[in-house]
Amino acid sequence: MDERLAVVSGGGTGIGAAVARALVADGCSVLVIGRRADVLAAAAERIGAECGRPEAVRAVTADLTDPDQVGRVVEAVGGRPVDVLVNNAGGYLGGKTDTLAGTAAHWRANLDANVLTAVLLTEALRPALRRPGGRVILVSSIAAQRGGAGAYSAAKAALHGWAYDLAAQLGPEQITVNVVSPGYVTETEFFGDRMTPEGHARRVAATLVGRPGTPDDIAESVRYLVSPAAGYVTGQVLGVNGGSVLGR
Repeated sequence: MDERLAVVSGGGTGIGAAVARALVADGCSVLVIGRRADVLAAAAERIGAECGRPEAVRAVTADLTDPDQVGRVVEAVGGRPVDVLVNNAGGYLGGKTDTLAGTAAHWRANLDANVLTAVLLTEALRPALRRPGGRVILVSSIAAQRGGAGAYSAAKAALHGWAYDLAAQLGPEQITVNVVSPGYVTETEFFGDRMTPEGHARRVAATLVGRPGTPDDIAESVRYLVSPAAGYVTGQVLGVNGGSVLGR
């Protein structure tokens, strides 16, 4: 088989960059996708250097909420089979919700960032997914399982139902679809300057293992699910949260 090709959205920082690094280390060539060209270029250079494979990482700048820009990813794939698709782009978007117009804008922004990005990228690359053996991963959040973040919780939960549909549709073609649902993870841009020492301590105390997660914890879970060893695992939500929410 040719060198495996992986596409990782939100691949410039945090969890996405850790996933890209793990896949490059496993021998994949990787396209990292994001909106910030400088951040992506720096990540691609760093990951390639760390793995000793500078040619294996390419950066594609695109806003995945824009159908026209999603086409840039298809062009970069260039007709190759896509072995791994990791939909990691997203995040919590704040906004004023004291009017109906503000509430609508807030919800649309979170749904666009967390759901539409995954839908458009997956649909654009769906014909290119390797058959048999393709792997699709949706990165959700513990907020989808326990709430607490309003529109963001709802948007991430939407990925779960969609993943079940995708798994049913793509299963007969031997393509698996799974969700990774991280808990509290440090070393990302998610909280920005919102995290306080008290908030950090509270989140760590909610785990059973007494520590926060790291981007590498999530990357290792993705690494398993996209490997040949996970060919019989599909339509699942894997919580990687230190026991903050127990499996059901």
